Amino acid sequence: MNSPSALDRDAPPSAGPNASSDQPAPGQSRYGWLAASLRARITQGEWVPGTALPAETALAKEHGVALGTLRQALALLVAQGLLERQHGRGTFVRVGLGGASMLRFFRFSQGGGQGTPQSIILQRSVQIASQEAADDLGLHAGASVLQLQRLRSLSGKPCLLESIALPLPLFASLAQSETADWDDLLYPMVQRVCGVTIHRAEDRLSFGLLNPEQAALLQLDAGHPCVQVDRRAFDLSGRCVELRTTWGDAFAFQYTAQVR
Repeated sequence: MNSPSALDRDAPPSAGPNASSDQPAPGQSRYGWLAASLRARITQGEWVPGTALPAETALAKEHGVALGTLRQALALLVAQGLLERQHGRGTFVRVGLGGASMLRFFRFSQGGGQGTPQSIILQRSVQIASQEAADDLGLHAGASVLQLQRLRSLSGKPCLLESIALPLPLFASLAQSETADWDDLLYPMVQRVCGVTIHRAEDRLSFGLLNPEQAALLQLDAGHPCVQVDRRAFDLSGRCVELRTTWGDAFAFQYTAQVR
């Protein structure tokens, strides 16, 4: 932990190109203020995911702070998951979520490994958000969302059924594009098409029974036990930008945790 005297040695900082404030707020540490300023530059698109930040000495000079203060700010953003350090290369803006993360909850029998599931959009519509969805997505009452129903398959066999709500107009580009041309993985596609990086997600698991429509789409019997995964996904600024519910065969469910 740095002593107060180390922080006091910083010269008055010069405002960076997108600095949110020229000085820390009362009671705010200088490194905390600097972390907020760097976060703003990232969320405003100055440094996109996957790119390297400038050299530490250059950043410290630009903001008029000691190198130790800059390193504290960077460490805070690393701990928050916004940045990552690559040994011998520098500090990079963390790339958003990708891959078939839902499959970490399931194991389906596919001889050569699970791989990436194929995705088909069964339904797409623009709907008025429910009050609960509007609250979660930070929308005003009566705002619209893009509602998707997606079926995911492995080797041609359905394995996951999903209901996805995306706020408009943020995802307006997806409302008109041809769904047959969409990628199997949603997050890398929305980063490319809509400029939205899914930075983190919160998943809540519960168990239930499939209704007849869900069961038919998953080629299971009505009333078959299922795992339901309710997800809230967030962009780089911490804004909730996706609500998703996923249903899968409870008999394929697995959960692994390491307890030390």
